[in-house]
This record gives sequence, structure tokens and C-alpha cells, in this order.
Amino acid sequence: MFNISTDSDPAAADGHRRPRARDLGIVFDGEPGPLNAITDVPGLEVGFTTLVADEPAVARTGVTAILPRGRARAGSPCAAGVAVLNGNGELTGRSWIEEAGQLQAPICITNSHAVGAVHTGVDRWMAIHHPASAAAWMLPVVGETWDGYLNSINAELVRPEHAMAALDAARGGVVAEGNVGGGTGMNCYGFKGGTGTASRRVRIGDEHWTVGVLLQANFGSRAELRVAGRRLGRESQAPNPMETSGWFEREAGAGARIRAGAGSVIGIVVTDAPLLPGQCEALARRVPLGLARTGTTGSHFSGDIFLALSTANEGALASRMALGADPIEQLAHVAWGRIDPLYAAVVEATEEAVLNTLVAAEDMVGRDGHASFALPHAEVRAAFGE
Repeated sequence: MFNISTDSDPAAADGHRRPRARDLGIVFDGEPGPLNAITDVPGLEVGFTTLVADEPAVARTGVTAILPRGRARAGSPCAAGVAVLNGNGELTGRSWIEEAGQLQAPICITNSHAVGAVHTGVDRWMAIHHPASAAAWMLPVVGETWDGYLNSINAELVRPEHAMAALDAARGGVVAEGNVGGGTGMNCYGFKGGTGTASRRVRIGDEHWTVGVLLQANFGSRAELRVAGRRLGRESQAPNPMETSGWFEREAGAGARIRAGAGSVIGIVVTDAPLLPGQCEALARRVPLGLARTGTTGSHFSGDIFLALSTANEGALASRMALGADPIEQLAHVAWGRIDPLYAAVVEATEEAVLNTLVAAEDMVGRDGHASFALPHAEVRAAFGE
């Protein structure tokens, strides 16, 4: 039987909340929003379906749903842009984003072999809740990272209804991190990885905006991890069986060897600042700079794909099959010469989201006894004098 959770913040139910990176003494640049989460962007909602079971197959997986304008306005387009650091991964809907500079469907993140099921689930959910959008065409965005070390990835455990449940569960407010949603079975820097988020407030002239980042973090080798410049990966005493136990050769055959750093990361950036599609793409290109602050060099076997959106200019950029549609649209946008604070916000929030992932994640044992151990909080506190 599955243990299925769809809580946006499962820790809140019993009053217990996992520490975040700042709680362990790590100091970050920039000013976070009140929740220091992607949901600081007004109207944005996040939901999860978390699948944990040992029968009939070992499930350590799930679905994360992001609705930039919330469930009620899931079909309303946002300016959008995509960037890729390394292409060993998948993000559906990318061709249309590159063509039209907009996204008008929900975003979901799951495991590598569940993309089709989740895509179907988004289609079904939109047909129920936004039939007018579904009557035209839909190109949902579904991203993935590989959880096959802990999860029975070929057992088809994620089904369309799990994506629908994550979308139904989407809410504003505090966002759960670590072993939750699509991040349930992920690993990062040789530690337990998963889901992480952070935000930054941005002031440009008299204007005030928010930039939020959510990551599904499943990348990096143990030796690479740096926390505010400290080499905590190399110095950690936590076991690292994913990189050292020889499990991959036993399963894939003689000569097969897991490459340290193999994995992936999907990064979603959302802001309420008014941006052109090309400016969204420019924000997406800054995500790797934040990842690099934590040590990664971008493995050949890692799919590192990033999507940035602007929720401003609502009603613009829509592709409507209507004869009476106005042939001219106008978009407000941040002047290119004033955009640098938004770039900085993406870099800062991305770095913190990675470390929030590592701090929130907890030890997990998955299929065939495979274990992944969390970044020890005591090591972090000792490094930063807490």
C-alpha cells in the first residue's frame, strides 16, 4: 500500500518544522521575502504528492506542482524563457516556450520515467478545471530528475491521478522541503537531496518585486559541495554509499560505474517583475551561477534545465483562436539597463534553495536497502559557529 501525502507543508500538522539553512548559521546575500520561498511571489501556489511504500514495489518518489497564477488562473499565460546548462534531461513544452515566449499551463516535476504519466495527469486536470483551455490545446511543462537509486523507477508507480492530486493540493504559504513531492527520492552532492526553495526582494528605483526559486536538486558529487566557501562535502563524515558501494556495477553489469556528480536539477524561477520573454530567458541563465556557488561543475550525466517566468502583464502573450482579437499587444518590462538586481536575486535565491534542500532532507532507505544520508546538521553548525 502507498503512503500518499499531498500536504504542501506536512511538517506543520504536528507543529514540527525541519530547520532551514539560515537556522544552522549559514549567512546568505540578499533580502528574502517573508517566507523565503517561491510562494512569496503573489498568487503562486505549490502542491505535492509524495509516494512512499515498500509494497508492491519500493516507492520513494512523487510529483511537485507549481501554478504561477494559482489554480484558478492556471490557463492564463506568463512570459517565459528556458535555459540549459547540460541537456541530459527533459522539460516538456520547451519548444513552444522558445517559439512563443510564453507558458499557459501548469508546471510539474517528477522522476525521469514518470514524465508521460504526469503529462497525462496535467491534461486531465486542465480538462476538468479549465475546459476552455483544454478545448484548444495544452502543452504542460513537466520536468524530471532521476531517482532510481532509492526508487523502483521502472515500476510505473507514478500515475496521472498523482499529478492531479498535487495540482489539487497546491496552496500558497509555507513550502515543504527535502523529501517531498518529486524530490522524495533524490540525492544531491552525495547526500540526501530533494526539494528546496528561497526568495529575494528586489528594489529597482521606486519599484518593489519578488523573485522566487524552487529546485528539484539531484546533482553534484560529494567532493564538490561548498557551503559559503567551506568544503563541507570533502570534510563530511556522513556515509556516501551511492558513490562508493558499487551498487551500479552489480545492477548494470561488469565495468559499469556510477559517475560522481551524475543526476540532474530542475530550477523554476518566478517573479512578479514585468519582463519580456528574452529577459525571462536571461534570468533562467543565471540559475547555474547560483548552483556554482555551492560547488557543482555540471556533470555530463546531469540534466540541468531552468525555466523562468513573469506573472506581470496578465492577459498579454495569449495565443487565441479568435477573429476579433486585437492585432496589437503591448507589454511593460523592466528596462534592460536596470535588470541586474533581478539577476543577483536569482543567483542568491538559487544558492540558498540548494542548501535549504540539503538541510531539510532526512536520511532515507529505499529499494534493495540502498541508503542516502542527509547532510549532518552538527557539521554545518560547527563550521559556522552555531
